[in-house]
Amino acid sequence: MHQFLTANRSALIARCRDKVALRSNPPVAEQELAHGITEFLDQLIHTLLAERADDTQRSRQVSGVSGGSSRAISDIAESAAHHGRELMGHGFTIEEVVHDYGDLCQAISDMACETGTDIGVDEFRTLNRCLDNAIASAVTEYTRGRELEAADRNAQELNERLGVFAHELRNMLFAARLAHRAIKAGNVGTNGATADVLDRALSGMGKLIDRSLAEVRIIAGMPPQRRRFSLAEFIAEIKVSAEMEAQSRGCVFSASAADPTLALEADRDLILAAVGNLLQNAFKFSRADGGVVTLQANAAQERILIAVQDNGAGLSDVAMQALFQPFTQLGDDRSGIGLGLPIARRSVELNDGTLDVRHAPDHGCVFTIAMPRHTLP
Repeated sequence: MHQFLTANRSALIARCRDKVALRSNPPVAEQELAHGITEFLDQLIHTLLAERADDTQRSRQVSGVSGGSSRAISDIAESAAHHGRELMGHGFTIEEVVHDYGDLCQAISDMACETGTDIGVDEFRTLNRCLDNAIASAVTEYTRGRELEAADRNAQELNERLGVFAHELRNMLFAARLAHRAIKAGNVGTNGATADVLDRALSGMGKLIDRSLAEVRIIAGMPPQRRRFSLAEFIAEIKVSAEMEAQSRGCVFSASAADPTLALEADRDLILAAVGNLLQNAFKFSRADGGVVTLQANAAQERILIAVQDNGAGLSDVAMQALFQPFTQLGDDRSGIGLGLPIARRSVELNDGTLDVRHAPDHGCVFTIAMPRHTLP
């Protein structure tokens, strides 16, 4: 078999390269196979020569033992691990890593049939052992590289989120301190513009913390802590804080009374944070010269609908499609980082609900949370 492989080495490599090219887009460059099939084929030939010379030690040094661990040291294991890293770095899938070595086995079998070459049972076992050890090492290294890559990406994303959180919190805290210092010094009243600054800063910090806690729970995969609670009491609680924010922003806010028999069965904190985020966006993007925000909660068949409407400039259909993508900011007001709506939608979905947006009848947008309908006992 070693004579057959040596004589047909170039043809076998060409066949494997053609198979790889069919799966690769764009085609893989020749130098990317340096630690792949070319080197594996040479190592297979060296293994066969060592076994023909009854040099078991040399054979195992090159190819490893049968059924050996992917961590076992051998020439094939080291080059295959390098090849696994190469393929991962060029965006290949783990299936393509396996196929890369399977191509050679197929090419050898096809060419042996075409040329009428008989391959002995022992030699075929050697081929299988070499392929098995190479695939195990390549896949192990590929997987390890993917895990390291994912860990680095997660760490970077976490650092970015922590940085943005700290930056936003610092700005709000700075404004609150200045306002509190002025009020404490007696230079301004407790009902003036400075007090409004303090209210907005404290409200913003509360919402930032609520949003961050919701994000942590979602990312951590913590199951929702569901319980049944009154829809009317829930809306009444939201109304109190929303009226204060509306006053500080100079907006008109109204909330319809909910049916006292209706109930939600959900994680109250997650839904509260989601509705709060919708109201915050509504106040932010309502008209500057007469903003109007409404909150309605009612039942429609088997669903409870909680709708938040503003009278801003509205959004295009294209903008609406991108609205729930992370870090999307579409208005002139770029306060925040564009995570509120994606987190709100995820919070609602974890409680078997949906969150959608549509154009308001006149101007602005309507965000609607639809939740399963329940009643109080």
